[in-house]
Amino acid sequence: MGIMERDEFWAVVDGARAGIEDTRDGDYAEEVAERVGTRLAELGPAAAVAFTLRYDALMAESSSWNLWGAAYQMKGGCSDDAFDYFRGWLVVQGRDTWERALADPDTLAGLGVDPDDDYLECESMLSAGDAAFDDPDDFFAALQAARDELPAGTFTRQMRDDDWDFDDPDEVRARLPRLAAIYR
Repeated sequence: MGIMERDEFWAVVDGARAGIEDTRDGDYAEEVAERVGTRLAELGPAAAVAFTLRYDALMAESSSWNLWGAAYQMKGGCSDDAFDYFRGWLVVQGRDTWERALADPDTLAGLGVDPDDDYLECESMLSAGDAAFDDPDDFFAALQAARDELPAGTFTRQMRDDDWDFDDPDEVRARLPRLAAIYR
């Protein structure tokens, strides 16, 4: 099995989101990730690997200085690991939010996230697929074997947009005016 189709990937995420009160909350986001893992365990190891490959491809697509800048504003700072966890949280928000944020990170201002809530993370999404395996080492071995069958560079992308100073108020207002109005 190769990379999971986008529609199937988002169907798994949407199914996990069903009935969750507010996925913007970090604890609820983690619950969605647990449900994704449960669903992948039901679908089996091949589907879990395919899901993770799609997830990794989405992470490569979302390599953007402007998106990182949005995360930095919303979280009050954002390391490279925290950016990965933020994007896990962003996946949990669903396909529409994900696609809008990638096209224009300033649209995240419309989510209504409490400016005092800087726990916009979902680290568990990074490894949701290992729930389909008895041993995490088996998951990572299967994942690496699947990656090795794909063209080199499938999961690496250069950061899009220009690198910029996330602490410069003028730059933030110029690039992310709606977020700047909320988080500055």
